[in-house]
Amino acid sequence: MSQLKYLNAYPDHLKQQVTQLLKDEKLGSLLLDKYPQQHQVRTDRALYAFTIDLKNNYLRKSAPVSKVIYDDKISVTRDALGLHTQISRIQGNKLKSKNEIRIDSIFKRGPEAFLRMIVVHELAHLREKDHNKAFYKLCEHMEPDYHQLEFDLRLYLTHLDQVGKLY
Repeated sequence: MSQLKYLNAYPDHLKQQVTQLLKDEKLGSLLLDKYPQQHQVRTDRALYAFTIDLKNNYLRKSAPVSKVIYDDKISVTRDALGLHTQISRIQGNKLKSKNEIRIDSIFKRGPEAFLRMIVVHELAHLREKDHNKAFYKLCEHMEPDYHQLEFDLRLYLTHLDQVGKLY
């Protein structure tokens, strides 16, 4: 079960079920039944609009987001799916800070639910820097199925890793 690197924190009985689905070549069809459509958020501009729409619905009073892009280097260099950074710059005698969100470019294709889950996760970092109870409560506020989507996303990543593209 070492092949299930995205499911390390889950109980053994779940990992055994996923291993069986992989052996039976049924993991892909299970995911496609649940998430049959790919999203159309393919450009950085569309990703920015998608993210700002979510932010405006749930986090209007949070710090603004200045940049949202797909990034080819995240998973390779940071071993992450998304990244929220706060960049501080000195301009004259003032300190200006900008929030940026970078999403792994493997999510240019895939279900909208997974992209939304990752964006929600990164937006939650605008208010909560650590992965604590308040952070996950905020994620669930923005996306009620957050934890199920996270698990399904891990299944999707396992499929990509073990079998290849789903769509």
